[in-house]
Amino acid sequence: MLKEFRDFIAKGNVIDLAVAVIIGGAFALITASLTDDIIMPIVGAIFGGADFSNYFTLLSDLPEGFEGNPNSYADLKEAGAAVVGWGQFITVVINFLILAFIIFIMVKQVNKMIAKKEEEAADPGPSETDLLKEIRDLLKKD
Repeated sequence: MLKEFRDFIAKGNVIDLAVAVIIGGAFALITASLTDDIIMPIVGAIFGGADFSNYFTLLSDLPEGFEGNPNSYADLKEAGAAVVGWGQFITVVINFLILAFIIFIMVKQVNKMIAKKEEEAADPGPSETDLLKEIRDLLKKD
């Protein structure tokens, strides 16, 4: 069983998938930083607040014995208050849209490269018969 597992892991597809997952995780961190540290502060400044993820709607009274900041989404959520974190949701949606757009561009470029390779492979050039006919025709002219 150990040999079978080793053979399975040694297949190229599994290793390629592992590399893709690691790179994808790192890329997600970069995208999250772009969203959280650059885009959302700008959006928050436009809408009147520096921390857009802190926009929320409190649906219930403050929990009994609540000692945190009543204007902090994280504190209210941690205390178990019923809150709709629409600012955080918008942040996550923007993060998703950025990732989806970047992946779309990458897939589009890969498809373009594949189509170009297929086009080059599909056009083998003139056949031997065509070349021989062309040589014959050139010799007839002389």
